[in-house]
Amino acid sequence: MKNEDTGVSRLISALGFSINGLRRALKTEAAFRQEAVLALILLPVAIFVGDNGLERAVLVASVLLVLIVELLNTGVEAVVDRVGSEFHDLAGYAKDAGSAAVLIALIQLAAVWFLIIIG
Repeated sequence: MKNEDTGVSRLISALGFSINGLRRALKTEAAFRQEAVLALILLPVAIFVGDNGLERAVLVASVLLVLIVELLNTGVEAVVDRVGSEFHDLAGYAKDAGSAAVLIALIQLAAVWFLIIIG
């Protein structure tokens, strides 16, 4: 993206970068593919499971949060791998923390869906 990009031009460029990121994650990250399939199943189900707009919104948000956290985790892993292949405690910590964030997002998804379903 050029520094001169403003307004609509900048938005179009940003959208292109976002689409490239999604494509690459789908192509290279098995966990993201699995979570995307889960999202394709759960997002339509959320419309029927939720009794009102707020419940539907919370169900949808819990699914999308998993995808967001997985993409951020993928970004952290890519940067750590780019810096070097030798083991460093902080690199391991960064990757483990990203993985833990994905786990917490998945637990949150399960808790939200369980609590809304049981009413």
